Amino acid sequence: MNTETSNDTATSKQTSTNQEPANPSEKRPYAVVLYGATSFVGQITAHYLTEFLSNAKDKNGANVTWAIAGRDEEKLNELQSNLASKVDIIIADSNDAASLDKMTKQAQVIISTVGPYLKYGEPLIKSCANHGTDYVDLTGEAIFIKDMMDKYQDAAKQSGARIVNSCGFDSIPSDLGVYFTQQQAQEKLGSTCDVIHMRVKAAKGGLSGGTIASMATIFEEVGQDKSRRKQVANPYLLNDDKDAPNVRQDNVSKPEYDEEHKRWLAPFVMASINTRIVHRSNQLLGYEYGRDFKYDEAMWMKDGLKGKLSSYAMSAGLMGFATAMMIKPSRELLSKHVLPKSGSGPSKEEQENGYFDIRLFGETANNDAINTKVTGDKDPGYGSTSRMLAQAALCLAQDISKDDVGGGFWTPASAMGDRLIERLEEHSGLSFEVVED
Repeated sequence: MNTETSNDTATSKQTSTNQEPANPSEKRPYAVVLYGATSFVGQITAHYLTEFLSNAKDKNGANVTWAIAGRDEEKLNELQSNLASKVDIIIADSNDAASLDKMTKQAQVIISTVGPYLKYGEPLIKSCANHGTDYVDLTGEAIFIKDMMDKYQDAAKQSGARIVNSCGFDSIPSDLGVYFTQQQAQEKLGSTCDVIHMRVKAAKGGLSGGTIASMATIFEEVGQDKSRRKQVANPYLLNDDKDAPNVRQDNVSKPEYDEEHKRWLAPFVMASINTRIVHRSNQLLGYEYGRDFKYDEAMWMKDGLKGKLSSYAMSAGLMGFATAMMIKPSRELLSKHVLPKSGSGPSKEEQENGYFDIRLFGETANNDAINTKVTGDKDPGYGSTSRMLAQAALCLAQDISKDDVGGGFWTPASAMGDRLIERLEEHSGLSFEVVED
């Protein structure tokens, strides 16, 4: 599929007076700067980048100069001392615009792990958009992406900055999984799929305090602002063309039984971001999936009474958690006494022993079917996410010309497509496969 489709249809409510036109031949000292390097996922990403780049012998990583960045010099020095090879340190703070500008002007691509993004993410997006610096993050906050698109789309297009959000477990397996499925459908069936159902067959991994903090921020916003609830409910929130589709999308929000596969279904907590990213990819790819394309996500449970009980328990748990997090007293109580603290997360052993297996079931208008799967061999939220994030940044820096993909807000599939799939399969423990009947 063509990743050169322009996002000229995107709109902006705010322009910047400080844009710097991108110069493709400009030599910046760092191909990649990892901002928020001392966060939980930042440290994992730093160790992965060190190991990968130290052993790289081809264009996928050889001779890449990179740096770690953040606001705490002491913590950055400690991290640097624990890395297998020395990297430069940049001091930058989201509350200090000048320090962010100094950092972004030195980098081809910024990796941001500083969340919750609704609270801390905007200054860096603004700086990258103004200075023609590419950017990737791992946000699962759809309303944050919407806000940033509305404010900085024009600035990014003018400067040449490619802003690619959601380059972790949300939403690369879903976004590239749908992209891969549609490619295979076109090749094998002669048509793309009108409908794709994504099902999480299996996943093993833990949540960090940072993930919980992001979820709490979203629920706080939704609880305080009714307009945010409308945004969160809109499956086309990130489609910013003037004639966005209005097809009713299925949403597994309560226990359901899947007759075809003989399994119970439960809501998938990341569906709210993944589905929005997939629909935006469809827009940016010129609606190659079709304007009537339907997509939903859910978790597979077992058949029978055990599966039914698990589905109802998970559904009730998610609903109860969401309700509690929208109310200030219960949110503060849970955050203080129950939920993981920021900076905590799965142990190295848990990351190494984690995995995920998602299945995608596609069907064309002629009722032809194709099934695919995306698997990862590490903890999805951290072990695999750190690799996806790093390879997405390197892909932008090394593989995707600004002549082919210009400035603006993109998705992993629309900006990097095939090349990122190749990188992830070669270097990140991910696999994209057609499942034969």
